[in-house]
Amino acid sequence: MSHVENLNRDYGDFKIQITSWRIADAGITALWGPSGSGKTSVFRLLIGLEPCPGLSWKFGELDLAALDPSERRLGVVFQSLELFPHMTAAENILFAARVRGVGAQEARDRLQDLAEELRITSILKRKAFVLSGGEAQRVALARAVVGAPRFLFLDEPFSSLDSQMRAEARTLVSRVVKRLAIPTLLVTHDQEDLTALADTIVKIEDGHLVP
Repeated sequence: MSHVENLNRDYGDFKIQITSWRIADAGITALWGPSGSGKTSVFRLLIGLEPCPGLSWKFGELDLAALDPSERRLGVVFQSLELFPHMTAAENILFAARVRGVGAQEARDRLQDLAEELRITSILKRKAFVLSGGEAQRVALARAVVGAPRFLFLDEPFSSLDSQMRAEARTLVSRVVKRLAIPTLLVTHDQEDLTALADTIVKIEDGHLVP
């Protein structure tokens, strides 16, 4: 288990107040709640996109919150995916590997492995801006895990997909997370995500975790 303490942030009209939270260090933990419950704020605070003075996140011997966000070695799939549109799918993935310090040959090997796993081999040379929603989602997942992250964050990753594509995407995410054994936090409001993916469910309401 990793242990989060003092995850608190006052936004004026809304507060995140999580004194202590133990997150499983295996499988998929779903942070579930309705729109406006604080899910995305928790996600942003944990990955370091917003300051959170006093936060502690003990992951083994490390306090990830004490590290610069660039040193936390987190994989992230944003709701908007955030691919570089001018790069090809392969370039997006290899760029992430390079940033994480993965050697060139190992990065290419990992790219090939992930491309086969996620069925994106045929689109690797396409620019990101021409990819379909499902293709872009799979590329974003490959980019997030190519650097062998300590922890993976998925922020409403299926929200832009239709129902058939969501089912396929959930299957791919589950398979990749299990094969690579990356502890994962899935931020979602969708009950179907819980049924299909969650090993542990944590509910959030009004900035508080609900037992």
